[in-house]
Amino acid sequence: MAETSNNLTLTYFRRSDDDELTQRPLSLSLIFRTLGYARPYARKRNLLFIACFIRACQLPALGWLISYIINGPIAQKDARGLVIATIGYAVLALWTCMHFHFRSRWALELGEAIVHDLRRDIFTHLQSLTMGYFHRTKLGRTISRMTSDAEAVRTGVQDVMFISFVQIVQMGVAAALILLTDWVMFSVMIFTAPLLFWFNRYFRSRLSRALRIVQESMSRVTATIAESVNGIRVTQGFVREDVNAVVFHRLVEEHAERNMDVARLSGALSPLLDVNVQIFTALMLLVGGWRVMHGQAPPEMLVQLFFLAMYFFEPIVVLGTLYNQALTSMAGAERVFQFLDIKSDFLDPPQAIKLQPVRGHVQFQNLDFEYRKNVPVLKDVTFEALPGQTVALVGHTGSGKTSIINLIAKFYIPTAGQLLIDGVDITRLDSEVLHRQTGIVLQVNFLFTGTVMENIRVGRASATDDDVRSAAKSLGVIDLIESLPQGFATVVGERGAGLSLGQRQIICFCRAMLANPRIFILDEATSSVDTITEARLQVALRLLLRGRTCFVVAHRLSTIRHADQVLVLEHGRIVERGNHNQLIAQGGVYANLYRQFVKTSSA
Repeated sequence: MAETSNNLTLTYFRRSDDDELTQRPLSLSLIFRTLGYARPYARKRNLLFIACFIRACQLPALGWLISYIINGPIAQKDARGLVIATIGYAVLALWTCMHFHFRSRWALELGEAIVHDLRRDIFTHLQSLTMGYFHRTKLGRTISRMTSDAEAVRTGVQDVMFISFVQIVQMGVAAALILLTDWVMFSVMIFTAPLLFWFNRYFRSRLSRALRIVQESMSRVTATIAESVNGIRVTQGFVREDVNAVVFHRLVEEHAERNMDVARLSGALSPLLDVNVQIFTALMLLVGGWRVMHGQAPPEMLVQLFFLAMYFFEPIVVLGTLYNQALTSMAGAERVFQFLDIKSDFLDPPQAIKLQPVRGHVQFQNLDFEYRKNVPVLKDVTFEALPGQTVALVGHTGSGKTSIINLIAKFYIPTAGQLLIDGVDITRLDSEVLHRQTGIVLQVNFLFTGTVMENIRVGRASATDDDVRSAAKSLGVIDLIESLPQGFATVVGERGAGLSLGQRQIICFCRAMLANPRIFILDEATSSVDTITEARLQVALRLLLRGRTCFVVAHRLSTIRHADQVLVLEHGRIVERGNHNQLIAQGGVYANLYRQFVKTSSA
């Protein structure tokens, strides 16, 4: 098949050019900063550390007690002593189990409390960031801070931190008891322990890398499925079903191969670890047996040592596994705290001016603006909009129209020059107060999951149902909303699913009207509605925009014709200005755009 070349799809085998690190070395600063979130829960945190310490002492104590029963009552055939010792062991074992329940529960509760507060801070910080952050940052990366990275911190707290504490203290207690029992065997054990830890860590690291590759492979499979479903019309329209099937089969084969690698490593790790433990056990038997045979140690010492050695070596395997989880948790914590440390591109000054109400006098004075350094998008822009005027912004794609309205809405601030609102530099204005008096309807309309009523009320949270209906009535579109299956109670799906583009745009208009703004921004706002609905909206808008300053980005003649002034932009500069009739008479750029529009409309 000629079509089944290497260029089969955009998704297949494509790697991200900015993949994030999945692990990082242990960092005390990150650990202490994470533990800082436990300060409000200091009592539970302290109880948990005490519980972990007790738990770590209980386990070696159980091993020591078993060896005591074997070497004592059983070896001496003391039935009464055996019963008493067994009862004591049962009581200690029951206490250990109950204690483990509370230790686990407290660790889970503390982990949930820390992640709850962390997610609260992440979301609060996210809401405070300026638009520049969202312009530069991928959506998936932002979401991962709240989801996978926060979960990595949870794992680091409730699993890695406290389980590691238990294992380390347990090793220390077991080692101390072994040292008290026989220092020679203690030396043998200390010699073998690092080898077992290194071996376990080496294979766990390889397994961890293999698992990450499997996750990446699975993400490509998932991305291909999503791409195929979302693009099913294109797929069927261009008869790409067979080609897509070949692509998917290759992805599945690759994923299966990666899973087989994991299976081989997993299958080899446990037996190899077991072999190593058996080798160390054999070494202890050899050294301990030689010492017993030569009268250097009693036989019961060997029994006691083997029970204690089990509680010494077992944590080494556990710590080897937790070490990889700890590195992953460190990477997650680092990304979360790096996000929380992001500074906004600009902040309101401490004594920000609160314009109430805004009159709508907007002045651009020799203004320059750039999203990225040394890449200007607006150059030496100067114009004035008086209160109540409508200003239309006209120009080809990329000419700077949307950048101007972004600046007016204070989503960004100028790089050079000044933008004045009612004579006050916009950098000195309180952003929240300005936003409350600015209504925005964009070309790409966004609706939240919820009812139509709730989506309109986004414009003013305190609005009553009657206020919402009045806003729709004043726009002359209440009949269009009431014609929906459940009227204002109609549930809107994610991103407005279930509604047409025009219906979504009408809801956005009502939302903006409900806010009762002093400055109105319309960015291709009527491009998604039909001609009849647009005519109705134009009539309503002319009435409602009286007394309000309005900035309109539009290509449709019906929107531009009634503007008080039209600004024509090219490559970030204003090349023409005036009203519709004046610019037509000039016969310049605007007149040429108008002729193209008329020709396209009549075609």
